[in-house]
Amino acid sequence: MNLILLGPPGAGKGTQAKRLEQAHGLVQLATGDMLRAETASGSELGRRIKAVMESGALVSDEIVIEVIEQRIAAPEAKDGVILDGFPRTIPQAEALDAMLAGHDLKLDHVILMEVDEAALVDRLAGRFSCRACGASYHERYHRPKREGVCDVCGSHDFVQRPDDRPEAVQKRFEVYRQQTAPILPYYRAKGILETVDGMGEMDAVTKAIEAIISR
Repeated sequence: MNLILLGPPGAGKGTQAKRLEQAHGLVQLATGDMLRAETASGSELGRRIKAVMESGALVSDEIVIEVIEQRIAAPEAKDGVILDGFPRTIPQAEALDAMLAGHDLKLDHVILMEVDEAALVDRLAGRFSCRACGASYHERYHRPKREGVCDVCGSHDFVQRPDDRPEAVQKRFEVYRQQTAPILPYYRAKGILETVDGMGEMDAVTKAIEAIISR
């Protein structure tokens, strides 16, 4: 099963992707993480990516597709993948479809997590995470069970992302509207776009996603 989770920054895509990984053996493919990992590996592809980044240019769609193609062919991705951060444009979506078809694969679901942007700014302003394992928390809605201690790994080291500040969030929403929202009609026309209420409780959102993928 291969799927995409869509939605603006802070919609909860990362949290739901981790739950899908655990429940179904899927592998989350976050574009930024993949590019950094490939660069760190020292591979030929990684050296190409590093050269592009050091030049200040954007990594091309072709390179990103190549990285994704390598990852979906890996043994750990045999049960499927969750794409995070790609595609963002219709040409990227078309290139992704073509690459998957070349491996006799396809996207099974594209799930849009719809949110109220004003409420989401409030949600993001209190968000923080464990520096050690990346587990996400919130000052009001989801604090660690033991104050100052990560529920997952026991670390005491937490951090807030600079781009979770309100002014940065507004900019990220604008980028989302300009770059990502236009691909929604593309997937709607293919009949694989579904929506869930991303403002619900985490368990309710998980239940709604599970209802979609279990059809």
